[in-house]
Amino acid sequence: MAEKKMLQKGKRVKDFKLTDQNGRDFRLTACKGKKVLLSFHPLAWTPVCALQMKSLERNKKAFDKFKTVAVGLSVDSVPCKAAWAKSLKIRKTRILADFWPHGAVAKSLGLLRTEGFSERANIIVDEAGKVMFVKVYPIKQVPDIKEILAALKG
Repeated sequence: MAEKKMLQKGKRVKDFKLTDQNGRDFRLTACKGKKVLLSFHPLAWTPVCALQMKSLERNKKAFDKFKTVAVGLSVDSVPCKAAWAKSLKIRKTRILADFWPHGAVAKSLGLLRTEGFSERANIIVDEAGKVMFVKVYPIKQVPDIKEILAALKG
């Protein structure tokens, strides 16, 4: 279970800075004029998480069409993310390390579980920085990408 109440639709998401698998910083506020899909996965190197991130990579053109930046996030470290992305052949999708302070972004959104990793969840942040879609999935379920694309389409 998450430690606190999850962020609700219509609420503003506080800006954050995390590092991706290539060592580059990612800021939510740097995505002005675009929607952002925050796709939380519990831990790298697990089969369901791999399918979730591969789905983001496969649908990059659709995200571009909907003016959306899709990023994956988990509490794993940057070196872990780099090795994992390489093993999955993920080249276009940024996978962010919510490593230190441990799970701070997940925690701020009410998605950090007491076990120390995030829920499996998708949050779509609109161009104004407000939540337009939020869903937590069972840990062993791959999020339905069609549901996300439908939400982006409006």
